[in-house]
Amino acid sequence: MKDQLATLAERSRFDEIIDVRTPAEYALDHLPGAINAPVLSDEERIVVGTLYKQNPFEATRVGAAMVARNLAHHLDTLFADRPHTWRPMVYCWRGGKRSGSMTAWMNLIGWRARQLAGGYKAYRQWVLEQLNEVPTRLQFVLLTGYTGCGKTRLLETLAAQGAQIVDLEGLACHRGSILGAWPDTVQPTQKAFDSRLVATLAGMDAARPVFIEAESKRVGLLHLPETLMQAMRAGRVVEVQADTESRIAYLCRDYAHLFVQPARFKNQLTRLTALHGKQTIEHWHALIEQSEMQLLFTDLVTRHYDPAYQRNNPIKHQPVSHTLHVDPTGNLEDAAKTLLAAV
Repeated sequence: MKDQLATLAERSRFDEIIDVRTPAEYALDHLPGAINAPVLSDEERIVVGTLYKQNPFEATRVGAAMVARNLAHHLDTLFADRPHTWRPMVYCWRGGKRSGSMTAWMNLIGWRARQLAGGYKAYRQWVLEQLNEVPTRLQFVLLTGYTGCGKTRLLETLAAQGAQIVDLEGLACHRGSILGAWPDTVQPTQKAFDSRLVATLAGMDAARPVFIEAESKRVGLLHLPETLMQAMRAGRVVEVQADTESRIAYLCRDYAHLFVQPARFKNQLTRLTALHGKQTIEHWHALIEQSEMQLLFTDLVTRHYDPAYQRNNPIKHQPVSHTLHVDPTGNLEDAAKTLLAAV
């Protein structure tokens, strides 16, 4: 029914957003803040979908029974403490039967539930539109510099002093290099990363600068939208510098977790064999076995990271507007204040 529909623009008016898709669908991406209350499990959706190809009526009957049982479970558990004034927004893939069923029952109970028109598909289209539009309105200040100069720490310090930042590596759960995977953390899906990025950019004041680390097109397995890359290329560039000794000390501290799983660490470095040769990789493996952290990172910096930065810096042809020398292992508050005053 039309009077039970709500638009994406109205989502902030609701007390809660309910995603009734399967756990697998929810894990791929979902509206920010939405909770998962599936009316069909992953297995049940497969059963209904397979049966539908053979007998649509029987699939609908079987699916309705499954949905009814799952709805009853959610009403007895997840939603048992919701007050009578509760106003949820409910969505599924396209705003069809799954979300319609839950919305109808909630309204029969007395809650003022509404179904998201177009479902997740409408939200995903909105995300793509935002990724095409929002970056073009923002003034980016790019932090560039060699690996280990503390750009991420500087971003965090800037944020603590009230600056607007976009932490791409934080959103992507990856540092962006061959050793950049976060310990015990899986990167989000591309769609979930897009949602995180849109949520971050949407809160930015276009009249103020937005600080962001210069990244290549990919951060781990995830791709940055082309509109963001273009907006970054149009931004001002701040080159962050640090002494080599300080950088190595910072890397030894920040990447110490790699030595906890030496076999995995070796496998990661083995992927660089074509670039550096078997003999160099074997030398690095030996340093891992000997727990020679400082020697290893000194070698990685001089042989791999610095040459790679010189070759692949995505903004190497852009003019540098400011240079900032920091100690990545120390307090960066003064450096952040200097930068904020300069831009």
